[in-house]
Amino acid sequence: MSLSPAVTDLSQLKDRPAVARLTAVKSSAVQGAKFDRDELSIYVDATFIREACALLQSDPETKFNFLSDITCVDLYPSEPRFEVCYHLLSHTRKERVRLKVKLTGNDPSVESITSVWPAANFFEREIFDLFGVRFEGHPNLRRILMPEDWEGHPLRKDYPVEGYR
Repeated sequence: MSLSPAVTDLSQLKDRPAVARLTAVKSSAVQGAKFDRDELSIYVDATFIREACALLQSDPETKFNFLSDITCVDLYPSEPRFEVCYHLLSHTRKERVRLKVKLTGNDPSVESITSVWPAANFFEREIFDLFGVRFEGHPNLRRILMPEDWEGHPLRKDYPVEGYR
């Protein structure tokens, strides 16, 4: 069984409800999209992420009612260095979507989505602790896995393998 090639042309993905809704509200905030192996990823401008999540959650056409995960990828030495990935699920539509935000390495920060999904609290704290990405407006942004006095962020690719000495 051969795989069909990935679709990365935004104009070909406009019929997807999530892409259509986000581009209808603010087309400049949608930087790109990719549909590959029945998975949809949408690249969203960092300043639009909270609004995009709220829209996809409340819109009757999308109904993404569940935040299943937030994770981060360090693309060091490339720039933008970080990708924060939000994995959303619609139970009623049985559909998933992945929102991605690209952040620079010099001061990575993005708006918190805890006001949309309170479950984002733990995920955002974990990413802050291990990657150093700041979530603006987070109610309790502090380390969750490492000690408070720990230096650095262990999942960054430039973190020393043996730790700081």
